[in-house]
Amino acid sequence: MFVVVTALESWPAGMQMLFAFGVPGGVVWWRRSVSEKKIANRPSYHPRQDNAELIKASRARAERIARESADSVQSLSVTDTAGDIVSPRARGHSALTPYQPNQDNAQLIQAGREARSALAEAAQRRAASVQKIQQTSHLQGWVPKGQTVVIAGRVLPGMVYVGAAPSVVGGGYGERCRAYIDQKQSVSSVRAGKSEDSMPYWPGYSSISSNCRATYLDWLADGAKDPTVNPGYMFLYFYGLERRFLVDNPPEDEKREILAEVQRLRELFSANHSVQRYLGDFIDVAGLVLSADDLKAPVFKSWTWELPLSLKVTLGGMIANDIPLSADWLLSWFLCHGEKRLRTPAHRCEDEFKALFCKKFDQRYPKGLKVAKSKKQLKCSYRAASGEFSRDLPVTANGRPVLDVSGLTKPVTLAQAIADEAMDELDKLSRFLGRNPERKGSFEAHALLPTCLWDQFPSEQRQDLINWVKIRIEAGGLVPVGEVFGQIGNQAAGKRTKRQLTDLADALGSLGFGLAPDPRYGLRMPKEREPVVLFEWDGSWDAECASTEYRNALIELALGAFIAQADGQVSESERHALFNRIARVRDVSALECRLLKANLDWFLAVPADIATLRSRLKDVDGDQKMALRSAMIAIAHADGLIKTEEVAGIERIYRILGLDPSTVYSDLHAGEVSDAPVRVKAAEPGAPGEAIPDDPSTPQSRLDPSRIAAIRSDTARVSSVLGQIFQSEPDVEPEPSTSVSPIAGLDAKCAALVRDLIAKDYWSEDDFTDLAKRHGLMPLGALEAINEWSFATYDEALLDEHDGYDVTDDIAQALKTQFEKEVA
Repeated sequence: MFVVVTALESWPAGMQMLFAFGVPGGVVWWRRSVSEKKIANRPSYHPRQDNAELIKASRARAERIARESADSVQSLSVTDTAGDIVSPRARGHSALTPYQPNQDNAQLIQAGREARSALAEAAQRRAASVQKIQQTSHLQGWVPKGQTVVIAGRVLPGMVYVGAAPSVVGGGYGERCRAYIDQKQSVSSVRAGKSEDSMPYWPGYSSISSNCRATYLDWLADGAKDPTVNPGYMFLYFYGLERRFLVDNPPEDEKREILAEVQRLRELFSANHSVQRYLGDFIDVAGLVLSADDLKAPVFKSWTWELPLSLKVTLGGMIANDIPLSADWLLSWFLCHGEKRLRTPAHRCEDEFKALFCKKFDQRYPKGLKVAKSKKQLKCSYRAASGEFSRDLPVTANGRPVLDVSGLTKPVTLAQAIADEAMDELDKLSRFLGRNPERKGSFEAHALLPTCLWDQFPSEQRQDLINWVKIRIEAGGLVPVGEVFGQIGNQAAGKRTKRQLTDLADALGSLGFGLAPDPRYGLRMPKEREPVVLFEWDGSWDAECASTEYRNALIELALGAFIAQADGQVSESERHALFNRIARVRDVSALECRLLKANLDWFLAVPADIATLRSRLKDVDGDQKMALRSAMIAIAHADGLIKTEEVAGIERIYRILGLDPSTVYSDLHAGEVSDAPVRVKAAEPGAPGEAIPDDPSTPQSRLDPSRIAAIRSDTARVSSVLGQIFQSEPDVEPEPSTSVSPIAGLDAKCAALVRDLIAKDYWSEDDFTDLAKRHGLMPLGALEAINEWSFATYDEALLDEHDGYDVTDDIAQALKTQFEKEVA
């Protein structure tokens, strides 16, 4: 009719009526014809045919219906550990093949009877499960471990509260218990994100969103094992555990199960501060309730400013019973105390710090530390993490009240003194691990340990290295620096930094060996293929506190070696003269003399570096300049032959020292340099001569005014003529430069030169000269300015002069980062 009214409006009325009644009739006729054809094509049934296949199919169908009925009840039921059905789910059934009375179907009838029996049993099981689910739907209270319950299609493995949340005793108006899982609350089919912040700080099952309920139930159904969920879900679960333990007061076996579950949760969320704090407080209280021996071990970390309750009880009980404290218990007290002062070594070298603290304690208090008794008794109370209840717990130790140690400060002060000593001795190891965290456990780290800890933290490599060093010392002591690093397990190639060499020197020093050049006061660091000098010594010298005389003598030996090597070879007499100068150095210790000799061996083995000498000689005082002049002149005379190369070298050093190079020849001819007037002839008394008469008086001269006026007139005329002849353009004052250097301490031109220098690792002398001239700088002046700035800023030269100029990689990287920031 809709088509007639809308689409056939223009047709005549008769045609519209014919279409309205004729088309439906035609459709009905067509559908009936199709149905009759399908029925006619079906195979006919003959009563005398063999019904074996039909009987077999009927039996199979009956068995399948019975099996599906049982499975539908079992798979969708909530069961406890005994296998009792708790809740089912419904499922559809298939119909049997209709029975026709004319068939010979005795076997078919028998199969039908068997199917009816199976269906009856399934119906009974369904009825039992329906009754059971009706009982579960009204479940109220605690579900113990081992008994499961179904909530919103999730099977939960117990240890939860189920049902309508009761009111909190003493709580605010309408406040309900947070832990109860109310079956009437809606649960979304879409879960919330596991780690999103939609969970409130004080979660409650009835107050969180339906999405969060879905996530929480899924987490419980999975065994509460996923540590990536929002900790609020864990706390919601924990609220029920602490309530069951402290409010319901279950049997002791169940309490131990709850305690074990809370300990598992604390380990699962070990990185969360709130979890460690609240669950740790509960574990302390649970330990007191159960008197668990495994909880009375020292604890070395507290997440609050207060001492852990278990530690308070143990310490208070020991003091009340006059039991001296051992090293572990005092360390536990100290590390958990809110006013302790720990530096980086105690955190970075935690195990070593604890071991060293205990050793120092045992040395001071071999019989333990007795602590004066407190006059205050300990009162133990627990405030639930859910905020719903609190409990007061009586505590005793061997029948005596436990003393409160919170107010005792003397033991903590004694522990702080021991801890400070331990941290000082571990400072070198801590700095090494801070720079090389991947080297923890290596020989270098082991060697930096205090010797008293070597047995406790053994290293198999130590004895092998000792034997290797002794062999190399017997062979002369000169060993490539890369080989030494490789021997201790540091195989990294490339230029070694000052820090790496310092760590190497400390490691060798702990074994009774020294290293030259001294990485702290050496004039420069050895390169990868250059040797270092290994030698034996007791290592008791503190390299951080070297005397001024030692440092001055080191520079003097470097200059002497530079002059001795100027002609390309070092004679035996020059070598002997250099070592004799070490014997004449005053106010240095025997160990410093030994180290000076080793450094001199290195100066003679490795060509001197004038660029480094230039930077070291800029700040020497007047007295030291005279000493250096004497040393150079003495070395030049040592072999009895002064060569041109040696004279040129001395002149270069004189220029660096700010001395007149022309005095070199006079110093060499004199053989020594003296700061006093030279004696030409000894004074001798002579015969008295005649007295010198007084000057005769001279007449006082008079000035002629007319003559002075004439001279002034002539002078003015000559000046006018000369001024016209030599007149030139007036000088123009240069505009002040507006360029600002991007590097503090260097002018703009030097900074621009540095920007180009760090683009390469090496510059030949010609390339460096050309580059400096392009920037409008003198090569030697630029080199001196840049290296002086580098020493003042990084304690190392940027340009290492040796057959060209090597660019120090560490400084270059730092400058590249600085230039990138300027561009940004």
